[in-house]
Amino acid sequence: MTIKAQKSKALTLKDAFETEFARREMERRARDEAERRQQEQDLASARALHEAVSADGDFLKARALSADLRRYTVSLDHKAYRIAAYFEAGKASVTLSDKRTASPGSTAPRKQETVEGVEDALKVMAQFLADETR
Repeated sequence: MTIKAQKSKALTLKDAFETEFARREMERRARDEAERRQQEQDLASARALHEAVSADGDFLKARALSADLRRYTVSLDHKAYRIAAYFEAGKASVTLSDKRTASPGSTAPRKQETVEGVEDALKVMAQFLADETR
């Protein structure tokens, strides 16, 4: 075969498909790995916040609060309200919900703030707690 004949034996549909399929598979794997790393980071943030929130059991007990960690959510529960921080995509959504005006088993969000990181989430939770204990 001459060089010209080799060049004319160009890419086939099969070759193009296999190349495209492999490229997409590599992109999917990269996205999956990035998502897994983000979930690990969010879970670590939730655990760190829970540790900070529950570090002083006497403080919680004096204010009739209980601290709970469920996957990406840290919550402070009181008979009248719930303060919760949910970590997703590196940010935390902190909410204050009123249990007094909600139907049994649900809470009606009253305040919500999105923050960056554990320290900011802790600060907002403290602000919401101070609002409820004035």
